[in-house]
Amino acid sequence: MVDFAKLKASSGKKSLEELNSKLAKVAGGSEGKGSDDRFWTATVDKAGNGYAVIRFLPSAPDEDVPFIRMFDHGFQGPGGWYIENSLTTLGKADPVSEYNTKLWNSGIEANKEIARKQKRRLHFISNIYVVQDSGNPDNEGKVFLYKYGKKIFDKLNEAMNPQFADEEAVNPFDLWAGANFKLKIRQVEGYRNYDKSEFDKQGPLLQDDEKLEAVWKKEHSLNAFLDPSNFKDYDELKAKLLKVLDEARPSNKGSRAEDEELPWNEPPAQKATSAPKIAAVADDDEDDESLEFFKKMANR
Repeated sequence: MVDFAKLKASSGKKSLEELNSKLAKVAGGSEGKGSDDRFWTATVDKAGNGYAVIRFLPSAPDEDVPFIRMFDHGFQGPGGWYIENSLTTLGKADPVSEYNTKLWNSGIEANKEIARKQKRRLHFISNIYVVQDSGNPDNEGKVFLYKYGKKIFDKLNEAMNPQFADEEAVNPFDLWAGANFKLKIRQVEGYRNYDKSEFDKQGPLLQDDEKLEAVWKKEHSLNAFLDPSNFKDYDELKAKLLKVLDEARPSNKGSRAEDEELPWNEPPAQKATSAPKIAAVADDDEDDESLEFFKKMANR
C-alpha cells in the first residue's frame, strides 16, 4: 500500500513519467451515471450548456492507475435491447464484437451500417474532487467517481504529452503539481461538446497536506469495476444477442438450432432498403445519459 508521504514524494516529473508509461498500455481505445450516487454528473441548462471545475485525483490507495478504460454496447434490435458491458474490457472475446466483424467483412454496406450502430462504446472512470459546481453547490469539496469519454481523455493525454515546445507537461492527476480542469459543455448539432474545456494553471488542490490526505483516502476503488462479476459470460451474452437479433434472422434457414449459429457463420446478405432496423445509442461523451434512459426503457 502506498502511504501519503510516499505519494507526495513521488509528485512531479517522476510521477508523470510513471503515469505516461501506464497510459501507453491502455490508450487507444460518459458522462455521469445517475443511478449510482458515487458518480458526479455536470449540470446543464435548458440549452444544454454547463460549466464546472473539477480536479482529477491520483490513484486510490492500493491501486496503480488513476483511471480505468471500459467498453460496452448499447443498441436496440428487433428482439429488444442489448445493453451490456463488453468482455473486450477484460481482453476476452465478446460475441457482439465477433458478430460485428462478420458483418463488416461481408462487404455489404447494409451489414456495415448495422455494425456501426452496434459498435463498442468507450469510456473511462476516474476519481475527482469537485471544486466548483454552481448547478449543485452541495457537491463542492466532495470526492466522486466521474465517467467520461475519449474527448476528455484526449485532453488529459495532451496535458501529459504537450504537442509544442513551449508547453510544459503536466500530470493532471497530481495533488500538488496538477491542475484544475474547467469543464465547459456546449450543445453542438444536438450533441454535447467539450472542445472548450481546459486545464487551469498548475498548483496544489489544497494548501493543507492533512486535508489533501483526507481527500485521497475518500477515493473509490476503480479496480472493482473490472471485477469479472460485473460482466456476463460469453455464452450468456451470446444468448442475449441472439434474442435481440431474433427477428432479423431469415425464417427459411431451417431449424432453430441451425439459426442460432447464423451470426457466427455468414451474415445474411441484405440490401440497404431491407436491412433490419437497429437503434443505437449515440457514440459520444453524452452517451451515458442516453444509455441510462434506454436502460430504464428496456427494463419496463
